[in-house]
Amino acid sequence: MIALLRRAGLVCALGAALAACGTAQPQRRTPPAPVSAPPPAPPTLAPGPAGLTPVFEHGPRSRGRTVALTFDADMTAGQGARAAAGERFDHPQLISTLRALRVPATVFMTGRWAEEYPDQARSIGRDPRFEVANHSYSHYAYTRDCYGLPTVPRKLMRSDVERAYAAFRKAGVRAPMPYFRFPGGCYDRRALRALTPTGVTAVQWDVVGGDAFETDADVVVRQVLDGVRPGSVVVLHCTRSAAPATERAVRAIVPALRGRGFRFVKVSELIGTVGGRR
Repeated sequence: MIALLRRAGLVCALGAALAACGTAQPQRRTPPAPVSAPPPAPPTLAPGPAGLTPVFEHGPRSRGRTVALTFDADMTAGQGARAAAGERFDHPQLISTLRALRVPATVFMTGRWAEEYPDQARSIGRDPRFEVANHSYSHYAYTRDCYGLPTVPRKLMRSDVERAYAAFRKAGVRAPMPYFRFPGGCYDRRALRALTPTGVTAVQWDVVGGDAFETDADVVVRQVLDGVRPGSVVVLHCTRSAAPATERAVRAIVPALRGRGFRFVKVSELIGTVGGRR
């Protein structure tokens, strides 16, 4: 009798399970998350004559009162000992001032600088107000007789640029820009040809801030304000030891230019306004 009851219980349980399966609602599949489109590629200029690396100096003069402040973060391969002894090639106060004033800017950084100050490089590179561009690995010149700088051999110019980008990636810089500034601003056809395979646009300037080794901020302010025109690219520096007056100058330059109706932009925006390709 007990065996029959157990068998009946099993049959009932089995029947109930089958009935439940027959009435269960079908499981809803969660739709896959939408795939976000990759960010648009930054604008670059088409290659110049004979396929040479293109050179950009300033934006349009007739498309609004825009100006790009650019800052060179210089450090050479041989300055590590000086940094270890206390010399400061960074300038965090300048970056803080740009943030406080809500000024977008382009920082042309050497790979050696990014290696020495990786936390700052990463912070600048991940701040949407800024963009990081290439200033070579160790600030060696790409031509002879360039302000006494050591010279990069032509066969090593491309790898020097690529080494800087590798240093940016290692520091955590997101999406460094395909823009390159020649150390000292010195270049020739040989240098432009050597960098063609990298796909960069060389970025120069039309306003020299004159802040290198200048201790009087007023001198820098006057030079910038006298030179800026619509579409200008201003070159300044982001190194405390070599440009001690820059942060004070920026605090005066920014409100003065805004008072004249200028809007601050990054280099990428200026290049985009001249038909830069993506």
